[in-house]
Amino acid sequence: MRKKRVRMDSETELAILMSWSENAEPWIKAVRDGEIESRNLVTNQAIIEAVSGLNPKKVLDVGCGEGWLVRELVSRGIDAMGVDAIPEFVDAAQKAGGGRYRTLSYEDISFSALGETFDVLVCNFSLFGQHSVISVFRSTVEILTAGGSIVVQTLHPDFAADGGNARDGWREGSWRGFSKQFCNPAPWYFRTMESWKELFARFGFESVNIVEPVHPGTGDPASIIFVGTAH
Repeated sequence: MRKKRVRMDSETELAILMSWSENAEPWIKAVRDGEIESRNLVTNQAIIEAVSGLNPKKVLDVGCGEGWLVRELVSRGIDAMGVDAIPEFVDAAQKAGGGRYRTLSYEDISFSALGETFDVLVCNFSLFGQHSVISVFRSTVEILTAGGSIVVQTLHPDFAADGGNARDGWREGSWRGFSKQFCNPAPWYFRTMESWKELFARFGFESVNIVEPVHPGTGDPASIIFVGTAH
């Protein structure tokens, strides 16, 4: 039974990558054309402030997509690198310039692969898996500088629970609200608030600051940001 579960998890993680690869082109267009309201109104600025407020010299953006956050950080004088498992995203980011980019799976993030350390590791709506997310946290042991931080912006657990089903587990994805160009939505792994906190603590981030950016239209949290600092 355990072997079957591991295989199913592996297949689901692969489905995430396949979905993002299929939808790379419409996603790049959506981000660059400002088609995602919540990002424009709230979440983009929220993650910029969370990262820049730590006064880092070097930042690693994990799951950088087409590179908008790397470019923004570089414009503020921060040495930023973006990594993504989807080559189409990295190609688009490199063509746009304004930062350094690498095609790298979450499981392969390490000091040996990157050859450098960072003051902050940021994951902006880029942690969708189960074991791949654990791999990212595990990598912080060797790629974060002493006293470094990991910053995660994700769906707010209180509002992302499926019909009140507030238990860790895989959920079906959706492109509701996006253009018809999107297809094959990626599955994603839901974590409760307690589970997120336990994950940070497991990898040495005992001090976690939580920010809940509010949507100006609804008054509800548009996301949640965890800022964990190693000691």
